[in-house]
Amino acid sequence: MSPSQIIDTTLTLTADQQHYLKRVLRLQAGDRFLALDGQGHLWLASLVTDAAQATLTPMPEPTTTAAVTAKPHITLAACLPKQGFADVVRQVTELGVDQIVPLLSDRTLLRPSAHKLQRWRRIATEAGEQSERLTLPTILEPTAWSTWLTQPSQAHRYLCVARRPSQSLLSACLSCQPTSVVIAVGPEGGWTEPEVTAAMAIGYQPVNLGPQILRAVTAPIAAIAILQAGLQLH
Repeated sequence: MSPSQIIDTTLTLTADQQHYLKRVLRLQAGDRFLALDGQGHLWLASLVTDAAQATLTPMPEPTTTAAVTAKPHITLAACLPKQGFADVVRQVTELGVDQIVPLLSDRTLLRPSAHKLQRWRRIATEAGEQSERLTLPTILEPTAWSTWLTQPSQAHRYLCVARRPSQSLLSACLSCQPTSVVIAVGPEGGWTEPEVTAAMAIGYQPVNLGPQILRAVTAPIAAIAILQAGLQLH
């Protein structure tokens, strides 16, 4: 939901939210559910009417700052596959990514429209609500890999590669305790040699996700899952 939907202690539902709560979840007046605004706030909401203009009465959960555990800020910079990026957005949102950067590399074929970006952001919102995330990931506009490399960063930066000597992402995670992490994942066919060289020149560490060659829509999800596993072991 958007914070603009809240007036005092009343939350006004959009048409899509009404449909989801009443037609999909089959909630009725008096039923309760969790309401999140994607900015770190959580309420226990009670459906007060089943009319078309349904409103909710949010009741603040007795949560504390401990509910939002301290963790590194995670950025996924992933080259756009020909299809399936919506699934990547959905699943890495569930896995706790804080920022998603759709990348255009030398071998990227997809050139998405503004409509695609709006759809990805909507999917991230839905995935965040489903997984009860207090905050939602930011999804940037598609960015050229060469342009992304010019962005200053103090994060630990990992470049997922295949068919070349590299440390595993898991062991790399276990060897440090970063406050911010960037994981870059290549396109179908992999990074070109100049792209790898340019990344390593500014501090990206080549890492692998295991012995298998993963699809461009599988690798980002595997990378974030491995990263989260490594962070949990600290």
